[in-house]
Amino acid sequence: MNAAPALAPAGTAEARQWTLPGGRVAWLRPLHADDVGAEQRFFNGLSLDSRQQRFHFGLRELSPALLKLLTDVDQRLHRAWVVEAEAPDRQVIADARFVCDPDQPTTAEFALAVADDWQGRGLGRRLMAHLVVEARRQHVQRLFGDVLAENRRMLALMREFGARLQSHPDGPQIVRAVLAPSG
Repeated sequence: MNAAPALAPAGTAEARQWTLPGGRVAWLRPLHADDVGAEQRFFNGLSLDSRQQRFHFGLRELSPALLKLLTDVDQRLHRAWVVEAEAPDRQVIADARFVCDPDQPTTAEFALAVADDWQGRGLGRRLMAHLVVEARRQHVQRLFGDVLAENRRMLALMREFGARLQSHPDGPQIVRAVLAPSG
C-alpha cells in the first residue's frame, strides 16, 4: 500500500486541522487499517535517537508483527491518531495512542512520537492534550506512559500536564509518568 489514504474533509469529525507556529497546517485524524505503509514510512524517517525515545531501545526496523500491532487498532481499547502534513507532502509527521488494559479499561498506557523535523513546534503538547481529552471521554482514570530518564523534553511535558513521575520497576533508566485525565 504505497498510496497515502485520503484525508477526511476539513470540518468533519474524522479529521481536525491544526495550524502550527509559522502558519504551517497539519491534520489530526484517527489511524486507519490502511495506514500500514504510512506508519512504516513514518518510523523509517525517525532518527535512531527518536526511535529509542519512543521504543526504549535502538530499533532499526519495525518487524511485521510490531507494525501489525501498531496499525491493527480497534479505536475502542486501542485508540490511535496520526498527524499528517498538509499537501503536497501528506506524510505522517506524528503518531499518538493509548491502549486500555482489557481487564481494567479505566487504565491506559499512552505513547507518542513526532518526526524529527517537526519536533519543537508544539505537536507533542497538542497530541498529549488530545490524548488526555480522549481518555477522559472514554472514562480512563489512570493514563500512564514510560519515559526514558534521559528524555528531558518529554519529562518536562509530563510535568506541564501535572503527571506524577514515579520510579519504574525495570530500573532508574525509565520513569513512569501517571496522569489522571478524569481529575
